[in-house]
Amino acid sequence: MRFRLCAGIFVCVSICLAADVRVVEEIVAKVNGEIITRGDLEAARRDSAAALKQQGLTGPALDKALKEQEKDTLRDEIDRLLLVQHGKELNINVDSDVTKRLAAIQTDSGIADPDKFHDWIREKSGAPFEEFKSRMRDQILTQRVIGSEVMSRINVPHSEVEKYYEEHKSEFVRKEQVFLREILISTEGKTPEQAAQAEKRAKELVARARNGEKFAELAKQYSDSDTKENYGELPPYNKGQLKKELEDIVFKEKKGYVTDPIKQANGFLILKIEERYEAGQAPLDAVENEIQERLSMPQMQPKVRELLTKLRMDAFLEIRAGYVDSGAAPGKNTAWVDPAQLRPETTTKEEVASRKHMKRLLWTLPIPGTNRNANYPGTQTGDNSTGAVVAGSAAAASASRPASDSTVGAPAVKQ
Repeated sequence: MRFRLCAGIFVCVSICLAADVRVVEEIVAKVNGEIITRGDLEAARRDSAAALKQQGLTGPALDKALKEQEKDTLRDEIDRLLLVQHGKELNINVDSDVTKRLAAIQTDSGIADPDKFHDWIREKSGAPFEEFKSRMRDQILTQRVIGSEVMSRINVPHSEVEKYYEEHKSEFVRKEQVFLREILISTEGKTPEQAAQAEKRAKELVARARNGEKFAELAKQYSDSDTKENYGELPPYNKGQLKKELEDIVFKEKKGYVTDPIKQANGFLILKIEERYEAGQAPLDAVENEIQERLSMPQMQPKVRELLTKLRMDAFLEIRAGYVDSGAAPGKNTAWVDPAQLRPETTTKEEVASRKHMKRLLWTLPIPGTNRNANYPGTQTGDNSTGAVVAGSAAAASASRPASDSTVGAPAVKQ
């Protein structure tokens, strides 16, 4: 009776668990060693909606724009993965670019505390900080790949750049701006004696930088700031974005100037002016690269699609039924293969032994229309048609034998 009761309980629990089984995520596509899920597509759609709303679209106009973009959502995700994977194959490192861009965002936010800044990113982007950072890294990496593989191969004559500059001068009026590197010698948690030593070290570093040592290398080796990983590089600052005590120095001095140690609440700060732009009309040489990019854009888009088509052709790519890649490579088979339906072909030792036995018989049985040499069964005489028959028989024998004796009992399925 107790056994029946336990068995009944087990059956009921099993039925309840089976009824509660549900799909929490679905793989939509496999791109080489990575996957795209339905959740990834939904996140991409949310990002698109947020970007369109920032552009001021609402109501029917927003719905129409979203519908237009939705048909390319899977394509864009596949593009992103292929470009990121290709960037890694090319050994392109964008860590310093990520650090610089995050520093610029943090400066604009006015939030100095790292934890509070991470919370602010989560609130603004709707994603955890590490996910936001990863997406940013992928975005910068794809831009670098396109620059390396496409943009660098598009040539815009200098005469066209000059012509564009003269016709669009009003678009290149700049605010006063400065580009800096920093070295921070921290005094946090230090005694007055240790703080004095920190000031002495800061003065020594200023002297070394002014005597010709590379400021970036000094920052990498001695700075206590997080920017040391990026060789002390800071984001560009417009006038009004820095503390007044700093602005009064860096917006007065020229490119290449290294400041004396500046006492701050957390230590002694040393700044170097890497570049400084005066307010007003930017000269051609300062905006030439920007104009090159603008003029390259009409040629770039088709060439980017050519690159992505090639990457698709070379990739292992499977797409689940019901989803469409609008950037599919012509002739590329991307049909989804369910691993559960794959069945390895098996064999037995007896079958292998039988095949070997049959192989020996094929060499000893006479073939009609041929003459066997008594001393060497593999030699024959006769006309050309006889040779063709024998060759065909040898091919049949070869096809009947296993590829290698070492495959006995092993699956013969190749994926």
